[in-house]
Amino acid sequence: MNIKKLYIYLMFLIVSSNSCQLQSNSTKMKENQSNKNPLLCEPQSGICEIPSDKVNKTKAVSKKENNRQLKILYFTDPICSSCWGIEPQLRKLKLEYGEEIEIEYRMGGLLPDWSYNSGGISKPSDVAHHWDEVSIHYDMPIDGDVWLEDPLDSSYPPSIAYKAAQMQNQYKADLFLREIREMVFLKKLNITKWEHLETAAKISGLNVKEFKSDYENKAKEEFYQDLAIAKQYGVRGFPTIFFLGDNGHQQMVYGSKPYVHYENAMQNIQTNISKNNYAKNWEFLFTKFKSYTAKEFSELSGKNRNEVEGFLDDLVQKGKLEKLSTKNGALWTLKASN
Repeated sequence: MNIKKLYIYLMFLIVSSNSCQLQSNSTKMKENQSNKNPLLCEPQSGICEIPSDKVNKTKAVSKKENNRQLKILYFTDPICSSCWGIEPQLRKLKLEYGEEIEIEYRMGGLLPDWSYNSGGISKPSDVAHHWDEVSIHYDMPIDGDVWLEDPLDSSYPPSIAYKAAQMQNQYKADLFLREIREMVFLKKLNITKWEHLETAAKISGLNVKEFKSDYENKAKEEFYQDLAIAKQYGVRGFPTIFFLGDNGHQQMVYGSKPYVHYENAMQNIQTNISKNNYAKNWEFLFTKFKSYTAKEFSELSGKNRNEVEGFLDDLVQKGKLEKLSTKNGALWTLKASN
């Protein structure tokens, strides 16, 4: 590998680590922005954006459906690796501020199809090594081999499936989204296939018959409405999170950031928001979420990251947890009682 090729390769790894970029459907944009694709980011800013799109400077308007002080409007995508990277931060927000916040998930349509060729990524197999590198960057297990063994042709089907789940029950929909993310990032499953979406629906406690009907019909309209809302708010990539206070104030956090950035955004617009001091023991944590990566458990328990894997493995030996190992990390799940 000569020096020029090595430089290009290193730049690719650097810029692809903080957030996921929307793929434009515009032919003109494809011609004029040939160096952009859904996986590359701007190195100086640490975010992914489409230059021709401008952020909407008007305030986002989203009506709260309860008396919680603050609403979090989260634009994401099931296959966004940067969104998987902030799962520890989002889970901690839910535990510390769950009584004060309402999180509204909106799907963004990261990958409509593969009808583009840019930035060194023109086909699914080009993503495999990138995902492995991103896994190391976020310290979250991601196995890029799915792009070699059973690649996805779009992120639209799992996005529509989430909307179908959401039409039934928000809590179960969030379980569903987590399940399909574990499927694609750790289990190397192509979550555009109905068999995997159906399995995730069953695990999440959804009515599968209703889920299938909505998936094939009404959920598509809901998904395209999400795309329209994302465009209205000037969303250029993922994750994009708007914090909306009951005082009319708002703040946006764009891209993957440490926990303090999200917490500060909330406190800046809602100074009287109260924080919950939750229990940090493993028994309590596994009642709130059934599965954890080492990074997640470290973030939520406060345990040193270097000690977490040994601690969780000991619980596996004691028959309390089950472990799923991948080439880039592991997932620990509460063992079902007999």
